[in-house]
Order: sequence, then structure tokens, then C-alpha cells
Amino acid sequence: MSQYVIEVNDAWVRFNLAMQKPMSAKEYFYALTHRELLFQEFFALRGVSLRMQAGESMGLVGRNGSGKSTLLKLITGILRPYRGTVRVDGRIAPLLELGAGFDGELTGRENITMNGLILGMSKRDIAAAFDDIVDFSGLKDFLDVPIKNYSSGMKARLGFAVATSAHPDILIADEVLSTGDKAFQARCEGRIEEMLSGGTTLLFVSHSAASVQRLCRKAAWINEGQIMMTGDTREVLAAYDESTAVPAKG
Repeated sequence: MSQYVIEVNDAWVRFNLAMQKPMSAKEYFYALTHRELLFQEFFALRGVSLRMQAGESMGLVGRNGSGKSTLLKLITGILRPYRGTVRVDGRIAPLLELGAGFDGELTGRENITMNGLILGMSKRDIAAAFDDIVDFSGLKDFLDVPIKNYSSGMKARLGFAVATSAHPDILIADEVLSTGDKAFQARCEGRIEEMLSGGTTLLFVSHSAASVQRLCRKAAWINEGQIMMTGDTREVLAAYDESTAVPAKG
């Protein structure tokens, strides 16, 4: 049995980018059926390998478009590798996009139940955690309002509260602390620290070096779809900062 709970081996993710001008539906269907559509291959990830043991905390840093979110989607199973393998051992709570897993037509109350079930909680587990979810999110007065009327910050608060109440083995968070006021961000960090002390594995993406430094003992720097460096958080952040520094003018 592997000692790793997350194991990505030489993973490649390929997308096909259309090279033709925008077409009408009729033109697109004709080109598709006559095999006349032209695409350009784009590799969002190229030979990425990443391994994490249970209870580890790793921050993933890199410029926008470097492949961070693609890697998270690969690990959570949203995407499949074009080449290579991905293995995950344990229950994942993914926080990848605001409102992901929510139905805009349902109320906050209904979405707590639905999202909890998606995360693998039983109805009994959801009922037991319900008051804590509502208290942490601070949305008691909005429980019977449809999610479509929530602000992005409200959705993020509810999503974080549900996901962390599911007691996942692995928490995957993509810029989850970038929305909301400083008080809520501090509460989120406190909740994550509690989970880490309880053995949860954390893979964390953030443009905030301070947050990565506080929450993660290790870091990985990804650039143009490739892992450039992994190791101690301070060392990886220093190397990444140096790569992004603007040269002084002579």
C-alpha cells in the first residue's frame, strides 16, 4: 500500500483550442460532421508529479494561468489525465469555485443538505452539523433565501462552512480566503488549522504568500504547466518571488 494519500505521476492535461473564426451553429455542425474543424493542442499540465502524505499541508503557488487550478481539478477527478496517473486515498472536500455544488434555485437551507450529501455526509451527519454550519457562515437570516440571490462572499462562506463540517480526509482549497472580510478570513484559517491538527491533509492555492506561509509547511511552485520546485514553504516562496521580481532599471 502506498504511503501517499495524493499521488500524481507524470500527469499531462491536454485541451484542444479552436483555431477558426467564430461560426454559427449550422456552420459548426457542418464542419464537425465533415471533419473540417481545426484545433491546436494546448497542454495545461506537462509531466507533473506531486505526492502528499496524510496530514501534510502544501501550498501551490504560481502565476495566473500556470496550471494550479487545472492540477486541483485533476486531483479531485473533474479532469482526467491525457497521460500519467492520479491516485487519491480518502474523502475529498473540494473548494474550487464560488458556489460550486450549489443550485441557485434552492434556498441556503436546502443547499446545505444537498451539498453535504454530495460531500459524502449522511442526513444524520448533516443534521448534527447544521447549527455549526449556520453559525460559522453567519447566514442565519438568509437560510430561506434562494442561493441565486446570495453575494459571492455569502456563497463562499456557506461553501466553506459545509465543506469543513464534512470532516474530510483531504481539503483542497482554491483561493477560498480571497473572498470575505478579514474577520471571516481569520476564522477560515483558524478552522483549517484545527483540521490540520486533527490529521486532515491540505492542498491550498492562494496568491497570498502570508496565508501560504501560515498554513502550509510545504509548497510547490508551478509555472507553464510544470512543477518548478517543491520543498520547505519559505524556500519555495523565496524562489518564486525571485522569479517574479521586476529587474531594476540601470
